[in-house]
Amino acid sequence: MPRVSKAQSQANHQAIEAAASRLFRERGLHGVTVADVMADAGLTHGGFYAHYPSKDALAATACESAFAVAAGKWQRRIDAAATPREARRVIAERYLGAANCDPSVASCPTATLAADVARAGAEHPIHAAYVEGVRKQIDTLAKLGASGDSARDRADACTRLATMMGALLLARACHGDPLADDIVAAARARLATDDAIRRPSRTSSTRRTKPKSGAR
Repeated sequence: MPRVSKAQSQANHQAIEAAASRLFRERGLHGVTVADVMADAGLTHGGFYAHYPSKDALAATACESAFAVAAGKWQRRIDAAATPREARRVIAERYLGAANCDPSVASCPTATLAADVARAGAEHPIHAAYVEGVRKQIDTLAKLGASGDSARDRADACTRLATMMGALLLARACHGDPLADDIVAAARARLATDDAIRRPSRTSSTRRTKPKSGAR
């Protein structure tokens, strides 16, 4: 059998990673086999272990890849937005878009991998990859904060991401029922309200002076 070139090996590696990233988000960790991933990548099952030591290791890498793709999308929206507030709004609207609410679509890993990561436990390789991905999303949202208080902006970012993810999970679970639309609409409305964060009001530095004794 002819030896695979370095360039072809790298292309195969990327194909496996891309297939796994999509399939795991579509079907869950336990709904996808190594054979499924290799077939989707257009490769033979036997070549898998030349790239990854185990399915668990592949899951961690696929998770990292999915978060990297999501981060790229967020950054493009931030770059295109006129203000941080506009960036927050666009990120939320796209995250809760109709396509992402379809359970057959491999949407954001924050939502699509959450249940599997929770069941896998902290010792599974995907856990660290997932936590780091969520942490970076929170950091990104926190940097778009408008309160002037870093702790408050980070807390707001946690709330925003949790609201977005929770609404997406429920909408995907209720897909096909009007309730799914109600959930998404309510989440969007709440996030839009939360976007109207006002900077802390500045108290006047001028103090009223009490009349001096004897003054008229």
